[in-house]
Amino acid sequence: MMNRLNSIYKRGSLVFTLFFVSQFIFSAVKVNSLHELKPYLSQDNVEVKLAPGKYSISAEDAKAGLFGKTDFEDKAKILLHFSGNNSIYDFTGVTIEFDTELFKCFGNYRVHEVVVTGSNNVLKNLTMVDVGSVHTKPNKGALGVCMDGRDNRIEGFHLTVKGSHPYGYGDAFGKGRNHVIKHHKHSAFLIRGLRNHAKNCSIIHRSYGHAMFMQAASYPKIEGCYIEGEVRKTDDMLAETSGPAFDVDFKTIWGYKLPKGYMLSTGEGGIRAYDGGTTIVDGEIIKRGTDNPTILNCTVKHMRTGVTIAHATGKKYVEGCTAIGCENGYSLGWGEVVNCKADCAFGPVYASTYERDKGYNAEITIIPAEDEYYNGSGSVAYIGGSGHQITLKGSSDAIDKGYKIKVGGDKGNIRLMHGNLPNQNHFKASDFDLDNQTEYPVYLSQKSSGVRVKSEGKVVDEGEGNNTSLDAINFQML
Repeated sequence: MMNRLNSIYKRGSLVFTLFFVSQFIFSAVKVNSLHELKPYLSQDNVEVKLAPGKYSISAEDAKAGLFGKTDFEDKAKILLHFSGNNSIYDFTGVTIEFDTELFKCFGNYRVHEVVVTGSNNVLKNLTMVDVGSVHTKPNKGALGVCMDGRDNRIEGFHLTVKGSHPYGYGDAFGKGRNHVIKHHKHSAFLIRGLRNHAKNCSIIHRSYGHAMFMQAASYPKIEGCYIEGEVRKTDDMLAETSGPAFDVDFKTIWGYKLPKGYMLSTGEGGIRAYDGGTTIVDGEIIKRGTDNPTILNCTVKHMRTGVTIAHATGKKYVEGCTAIGCENGYSLGWGEVVNCKADCAFGPVYASTYERDKGYNAEITIIPAEDEYYNGSGSVAYIGGSGHQITLKGSSDAIDKGYKIKVGGDKGNIRLMHGNLPNQNHFKASDFDLDNQTEYPVYLSQKSSGVRVKSEGKVVDEGEGNNTSLDAINFQML
């Protein structure tokens, strides 16, 4: 009997000890300033709540050495670095203002505002606001949030992003290494690492750079996020009588003068994946591409692209998303687009990225435009490659504009005029199924073959061996 009581006592003591330790490790700590917060960013097993209010990080703070730790690649200065593990950081009711002059404080370094390199962390409900001019030129470049490590979740963040050069033209005058006007980008939210998760975040993007993008990310998830950029007519750009575009006589990076009649986003990709990058996971530096991304219930408005993850590998899955007023809605290369929506106000709801695209299975509902229609490409969708199953349904609101669903041939994209980038245009299209449940016409180009089309709109067939199923009145054989 005594042995049994001792056993029960020991088990009870163990439970109490574990409960006490658990409560000690995860008992919430309240801090009242960024200075008090900083020591906890590198600790494991902490729960920290920053007192609600407005905080700021200024250029003077950076010059005084209060913020600006060098990152693991020695290429960026980090203002707030979350390097611990298994921790929770609650920023409910907190706004941190970042002076855009910070982007010029560290010489030849990029500036990253918030970086996570630890694992199993949760950061929630922070409002980040860049305070200053949209035209502030970073010395090297800037980034709002970067997720490395593994199994982290950033939830409920709200970013207002400003400070890049040149702003107001999109990529017309350069991106990457090539430029007519030297650019200094400022992207909003970068996901790297392993199984990292961005949930219910919003980005008001007033910067030249990507809103939310992935590099070296394995199994990333983006869920319930809202992204909003802004757009400009090329006609309005051409009307400028001074400024960086005027100074180069509007000669674009594409080798010709900026044409009229197109709408361009002033930013870059809404949700974008890259096939390269460097990340750090559990202290190991890893170079790789992006694989197996999942995008759920996101809305992207007025960006260059809605969801473009063609450069990712593995399983690519997009569900319940909406693209509003983007230059292009969805481009996956291959993968699944389920129950998604887009308008064709300024460009196609879907466009193939390369001629080698194969196995793109999409169901896209075309919605009426919130803005005026200003689609210089004239494309409702552009489909090249092979092996697809594509269903387009919904509104035919712009039927009187002459827009069409293009299968192969010329994209009509502003970046591909006069023979520019021929590897991205005039695709062959073969051996796939297209179910057009709209009244928009389908144009089967001379480069189409073996395409099976069911359409409620007219079909013009200039290809070979295509198979159509529709009312005879809607079919023309040229």
